[in-house]
Amino acid sequence: MNKIEARLIQSLNEILSPDRVLTSDEDLVPYSFDGTAALKQRPGAVVFPLTAEEVSECVLLARRNNVPVVTRGSGTGLSGGSVPLDGCLVICLVKMDKLIEVDEKNLTLRAQSGVITKEIDDACAKVGLFYPPDPGSMKISTIGGNVAENSGGLRGLKYGVTRDYVMGFEVVLPDGTLTFLGNKCVKDVAGYSMKDIFIGSEGTLGIITEVILKVLPRPKARKTMLALYDSMEDAAKTISAIIAAKIIPCTLEFLDRVTVQCVEDYAKIGLPTDVEALVLMETDGHPVVVEEEAAQMMALAKANGARDVRAAADEAEGARLAAARRNAFSALARVRPTTILEDVTVPRSELAAMVAFIDAVAKKHKLQIGTFGHLGDGNLHPTFLTNERDHEEMHRIELALEEIVEETIRVGGTVTGEHGVGLAKKSFLKRQLGEGSYELMRSIKKALDPQGLLNPGKIFD
Repeated sequence: MNKIEARLIQSLNEILSPDRVLTSDEDLVPYSFDGTAALKQRPGAVVFPLTAEEVSECVLLARRNNVPVVTRGSGTGLSGGSVPLDGCLVICLVKMDKLIEVDEKNLTLRAQSGVITKEIDDACAKVGLFYPPDPGSMKISTIGGNVAENSGGLRGLKYGVTRDYVMGFEVVLPDGTLTFLGNKCVKDVAGYSMKDIFIGSEGTLGIITEVILKVLPRPKARKTMLALYDSMEDAAKTISAIIAAKIIPCTLEFLDRVTVQCVEDYAKIGLPTDVEALVLMETDGHPVVVEEEAAQMMALAKANGARDVRAAADEAEGARLAAARRNAFSALARVRPTTILEDVTVPRSELAAMVAFIDAVAKKHKLQIGTFGHLGDGNLHPTFLTNERDHEEMHRIELALEEIVEETIRVGGTVTGEHGVGLAKKSFLKRQLGEGSYELMRSIKKALDPQGLLNPGKIFD
């Protein structure tokens, strides 16, 4: 249902141009959902600004007409953060895709929000630099969305998440004000760190239109290895042993038995399908250090029960081995019509028990769940393979997810490690945060957006 009045559409056409304003039903369908299964709402209109000033004018127009605004990039979110409200205005930033500057003197990069994340790192690579955050969606997700969701990735153990690389950004506030938070300075302790409130705010506080990112010298060497296990506990013990040896690999990822089977069926990498866990290990840095750390990690894997450990001979083979992990979601998505990729994080000491718990929950509720994730930082992705038209099975998934989240909170974990809260996790947020932290968060939203204009209903009601 289109709730946006014709005069507002006319105003949008005048601010932008008619070819950058979508209103027909068939044009709006692709913008009715993001990457989150079973969540759909038809917006009233979708607009494609080219500048921050155009974004500001659209926000002001929506504010005057009391029309909610939802911002999106490529729509790869997995918690419903960019799912529209019925009849809202969607501001899509994919046409704001200019990579403005790679500043080698200050080790920074400046880009509009619609630039694809992989293009950020590709631009860095041309001058020997490196943008470490690498969400699984990096080939299609936009950098603005990464900042809004504070995305993680496979290199999070060593290099952290998106927040660790954001030095500043331009943002349109709910009243249409255009401002810049942060700068290129390595040190800046002037006043409140306002940019940190917006990073991970999921489009509820402002619309980020341009970012300054910190980049690093590109590592001179990288080594990729795969370790295969007959028990998840041995895989977890290996991770603990590597960390205890004071090695911080750039990647420590794992796939469970269900996921390994799906990946092998999909990608034909040559993986044994009778293992209980596969661990992808990568170390990067100076070539001498990389060789030394790789040898230590392989020895620790064998000492802790790995059935087999393989090292890539070169970068091409490393990419092939890493494909086992990078193909996990695509491989699982082939099995059933609907794939629900969840995201919980537990202390690393609880990893093996949590994976076993998820397996037990799958059996209890007669569900198919493949689990993979970031073993090094405790971030698990239990992935439900289902059919959203099977309402009885979807109900069992709700029950199973409830148990998984409760156990996550019980052992001191968090309901999301990198996908955000959005619509999917907001019912769990207060349980994790407690009343005080939850109300503090709500008070910030009310202070900055008293009208509830931006992405209402996300994170909390």
